[in-house]
Amino acid sequence: MAREPFSLVIITFNNADTLEQCLEAADFADEIVVLDSGSTDATVEIAKRHGARVAINPFDDYGPQKQRAIDMAAHDWILNLDADEVLSPGTRGVIEHALESPAAAGFRLPRRERMFWGVQHPWSHRNGHLRLFDRRRGRMNAVPVHAAVEVDGPVATLHRADFVNMGDDDIAARVAKINRYSSGMVADKLARRQRFSGPMMLVYPPIFFVRQYVFKRYFLSGWAGFVASVLGSFYVFLKYAKLHEARRAGTGDWGLGTGEDQEP
Repeated sequence: MAREPFSLVIITFNNADTLEQCLEAADFADEIVVLDSGSTDATVEIAKRHGARVAINPFDDYGPQKQRAIDMAAHDWILNLDADEVLSPGTRGVIEHALESPAAAGFRLPRRERMFWGVQHPWSHRNGHLRLFDRRRGRMNAVPVHAAVEVDGPVATLHRADFVNMGDDDIAARVAKINRYSSGMVADKLARRQRFSGPMMLVYPPIFFVRQYVFKRYFLSGWAGFVASVLGSFYVFLKYAKLHEARRAGTGDWGLGTGEDQEP
């Protein structure tokens, strides 16, 4: 049975270190679209060597930039990957089978994380991410920092497929990302008038650690899993600590100065 054609869509900026692996693992796509934001390394050359249709547009934010790339695609079905994400062996067959007669508006692919000197154990919990979808029924949302695809219709998970996020190859890179992301989350939480920042930064980090290390089985990844769980709990601590700091400074405009929601 013939499958639906699909476009692989990627946005890039100085991703020469990982883009080759990404494109080699997904070379069965009917089209490759790469939207670059001004790379100064070999990113564009690598993309063109793999037959990608390349365009350049200044980066403003992740969601709008990714949507521009999706709009460039020739096919309605989109495989949405980042330049540091690599499909695992065997995923091709699962994707092609799912597209023979798609019963959903989109499909989640489980993601395994690169954990510094190794890769997340395949038996630990893998979060599913909506990466294969019908663009006639979906588009990027406007969530800051963690913008993602949302579809109008059922979503299924391709459990026998997954991909590896190759982004953080050392602890310093993960800590730098945590600092950027936690700062970006503050504006969103302020806009949603998130409260209880003090109790949350006290209670939630240890809960997060236990959930990751024990219940999501990160312990199967050895010391790398332990470090990743600790840094994950630090991330949730940091975003609530920064929110607490912003509220005390009056950024949230929630009656600060009248005594409301302030600590003694």
